[in-house]
Amino acid sequence: MPTIREVAQKAGVSYTTVSHVINNTRRVSTPVRERVLAAMQELGYRPNALARSLRSGETKTIGLILPDSANPFFAEVGRAIENAAFRSQYSVILCNTEGDQAKERVYTEVLQNKQVDGLIFVAAGDQPDALQEIATRGLPVVVIDRDCSQLELDTVITDNLSGGRQAGSHLAQIPNLRAACITGPSNLTPSAQRLVGFQQALHEAGIELREEWVLRGDFHPHSGYQAALHWLKAAQRPNAIFCCNDMMAIGVLRAAAELGVMVPQELEVIGFDDIELASYTHPPLTTVAQPKAQIGETAVRLLLERIADGWLPARREILPTTLIIRKTTHEEKP
Repeated sequence: MPTIREVAQKAGVSYTTVSHVINNTRRVSTPVRERVLAAMQELGYRPNALARSLRSGETKTIGLILPDSANPFFAEVGRAIENAAFRSQYSVILCNTEGDQAKERVYTEVLQNKQVDGLIFVAAGDQPDALQEIATRGLPVVVIDRDCSQLELDTVITDNLSGGRQAGSHLAQIPNLRAACITGPSNLTPSAQRLVGFQQALHEAGIELREEWVLRGDFHPHSGYQAALHWLKAAQRPNAIFCCNDMMAIGVLRAAAELGVMVPQELEVIGFDDIELASYTHPPLTTVAQPKAQIGETAVRLLLERIADGWLPARREILPTTLIIRKTTHEEKP
């Protein structure tokens, strides 16, 4: 393994000049810099990342904690985060908690021990205590997809209330609407806000959302499938189902297909997220789109700003949703 002194000798410069080129700690003229870089390439020299991080106090790494990396929504947001971080010359370490708060605490400690420069975090739940523990660790943190307005933490969330209203307003155009909703876990505010927005839109249209036509799911396809089987086998069944994520909506589509219920002629279905798979279901899924790329890019921007200046006031970015009408619902009225 070549040393920095061998690079200096090859380039005909001092040891400190090579150090300045590697660490970008002082201006070096372009011809000299190019000579040093050429010598490094010819000798196959690679800077020691650990040594550089010890000198600079930065590791150029970001921790990313997700509750379910198999969920396409989080996978797509994670990809956006990785791409945005890479453009800023940061690497990302991904940890998957599977919604387990004990695992979440362990991973947070592991990432801090690895001296990541900051953390982008999707909590297993919305409990203030768990988020407060993260906030007190002294690590720059950005929380995404969780509403923690009671804490002084940078946050990136989607306007879930508005998204639920968009779904409700669209379905409210159905004559003799009998609407149902499959929510997500009770400990997550995004799901609760989507339900509230949905109820508000129906109420404004003079439509009741019956209590028995609201069932709790877990954001996985099977829970949507089971809820739909329960309703569609009943004597009186809903003619529209709003699912608080696309994965549950995919489960609903399977149940409808098995029972011979035609979508959208007999049953209209709306999801939430607009994962990539949503446009490939049969029929293609109408859904409320979250701006996944913007979520990831905004989270990285806020985190890098926080790393650069820890005294910034907490920021709260609320991003808009968009209703994407495909073939599982009616065409929008002009």
